[in-house]
Amino acid sequence: MNRRSGSTLMNQPDARNGIWVGDRYYILATSARTTGGSAVLKCGDTFAVFDRTGDIAGAGEHGLYHDGTRHLSMLTLGLGTDVPLLLSSRTSASNELFGADLTNADVVQDGTITLPRDLVHIFRSRFLTDGHAFERIRLVNYSQLRVAIDVRLFFAADFVDIFEVRGTRRERRGVRLPAKIDSRSVEMSYRGLDDLVRRTCLTFDPPPTSIGESEAVYSVVLEPHASVTAEIATSCVRFSGIPDASFESAFTAVERRTRQLQREYARVSTSNEQVNGWIARSLSDVRLMTSDTPHGPYPYAGVPWFSTPFGRDGIITALETLWLNPSLSRGVLHYLAATQADATDPKRDAEPGKILHETRGGEMAALGEVPFARYYGSVDSTPLFVTLAAEYYRRTADLPFIATIWPNIERALAWMRDDGDVDGDGFLEYQRRTPDGLVQQGWKDSQDSVFHEDGTLADAPIALCEVQGYAYAALLGAADLAHPMRLRHGSDELRGRADRLRARFNDRFWDPRGFFVLGLDGDDRSIDALTTNPGHALWTGIADPDLAGAYLRAAEEHGLWSGWGMRTLAPTMARYDPLSYHNGSVWPHDTALFAAGAARYGHWDVVDRIVDGALETASRFHGRPPELFAGIASDDAAVPVPYPASCAPQAWASASVLLLVRTMIGLDVPADGSGVVATRHGSTPDVSVRGLWFGGARVEVGLERR
Repeated sequence: MNRRSGSTLMNQPDARNGIWVGDRYYILATSARTTGGSAVLKCGDTFAVFDRTGDIAGAGEHGLYHDGTRHLSMLTLGLGTDVPLLLSSRTSASNELFGADLTNADVVQDGTITLPRDLVHIFRSRFLTDGHAFERIRLVNYSQLRVAIDVRLFFAADFVDIFEVRGTRRERRGVRLPAKIDSRSVEMSYRGLDDLVRRTCLTFDPPPTSIGESEAVYSVVLEPHASVTAEIATSCVRFSGIPDASFESAFTAVERRTRQLQREYARVSTSNEQVNGWIARSLSDVRLMTSDTPHGPYPYAGVPWFSTPFGRDGIITALETLWLNPSLSRGVLHYLAATQADATDPKRDAEPGKILHETRGGEMAALGEVPFARYYGSVDSTPLFVTLAAEYYRRTADLPFIATIWPNIERALAWMRDDGDVDGDGFLEYQRRTPDGLVQQGWKDSQDSVFHEDGTLADAPIALCEVQGYAYAALLGAADLAHPMRLRHGSDELRGRADRLRARFNDRFWDPRGFFVLGLDGDDRSIDALTTNPGHALWTGIADPDLAGAYLRAAEEHGLWSGWGMRTLAPTMARYDPLSYHNGSVWPHDTALFAAGAARYGHWDVVDRIVDGALETASRFHGRPPELFAGIASDDAAVPVPYPASCAPQAWASASVLLLVRTMIGLDVPADGSGVVATRHGSTPDVSVRGLWFGGARVEVGLERR
């Protein structure tokens, strides 16, 4: 993804180290984050990040969030004056339920152990629904002694905006309102500067022994082999009240939704169990990130920083999963058509026909302290929208739906022809209209990510190489759609535009040294850094075959391959930094698109190497590819090095696994009746795909090596 819509101006010295941070969308990293260090749950507009004991520990990004606001900043469990010992924890394979097993530490009074460790087993289970968190705590006394102990729950709600958690400093905030307490519940509330009251209500069943503004205590007496259970429901709402569902009934509804989502995806299995685990985790994470909207399912970008709709991320995730679940693409198209810009608004970088970059809830977006309540500052979401529409039709032949969004497709094409071509040279370019917006508006959208080989930042307007590929695919896809829409003349015009764009691309974006450049700057000079961006262009088919092969050879010679994945920038470039966000790190979705580009031109040696590296990388990250990780070579590190502010799960990173699987088996599933095509390469294991949508029915495809 991208450094994303971030904090307000971060050009103040950091109080701890005096470093000046000039990128206003920088994500502050004050502690290490690894995929194994925290647990994540998500449902709709609600997500939670907590440690492996189940505690929301009141530090970093930990919390229970809803609609862009942290509603719980602390929820910790204590036994007497001690902290329980962690035995094990896990999240269910379908990602809806977290569980942790804990036990008591030695309890010492006056130098004597009054309660030896490991006698009381504590089990915590937790799940979310949209706007609510449910938790059950069960204690079992496995000793032959009568045990008396206080179970303490400490809680707090700071109601900070997600951008504050990311590092934004605000001059003013709203006010805390008095807590409301009764025998079984506590309601904490905050009136924001937007005049909205946000509330967090904790309800305890059974009522605790004592309850206050920040602590609830159960004084428990357990006979030998006896047990006791308590349940806590947390509501993140803008109105008073508690959830009307019990723990059991709410979880039944969650399981029902999980089964429904599972049925929407075809099931993939192979003769390689490691690959099977890789695929299963990927599918589970994509489902986790998918939220129901009034327009259909939409994959939110990533937890914790980007748990909201992003145009580019949603489209690429949909393209990565289209072969297995066309309904996700339909939901993405419907949502983005409904939120398409219909007027020029410089404050939002909006122009008629542009497709959304991101949308945010929360106090700061509502007040305009960040411009992302509905923001359009991406140059590639619009051509990618048209491309997805064409690919969706090719996969499903769903002409009635395409007809409903055809006006949106036409407006997107008009934007590409007019406002999207800033200088009229036939290429798509960007330059921001608002000083509060994103400086860089491609997928690498941190402000220092677009530069010449010598490290000099490029001046706008900027035409990125991969965006021209997206535009080429959009024009060809729209031409294909024009035929069933009975717009034959429009089809010829669109193909002509695509042909001219392809010819000019291979002329202007080729460097005589043997690679495609990153882009063209405002002075029409080549931005001659060697990056992975041209791999996306290869994915679209815009490159001449000879030039595509030469670029892939240059990528290898200049060290874009790290051993774990494709570095975004070659180590021979001036700004190369394997620990940076975009200038030498590895992004799994970028690597998968690079592999798909190589496959399109028949370079299967590149594909096989990437697939093998991605599988090894996934195993190192517990099966869950993160948003990005460091570009340090496998020769220099025994394991992939995490990036401290990386999201995990991240929708397009998880879905990249599915794109890699499709790429390595060469599967094509058109809806025109021409048949399912699979061209296998490399050391691909036997593959079975069950429940694949084809011709209005579910089919099974089996591929065996002979």
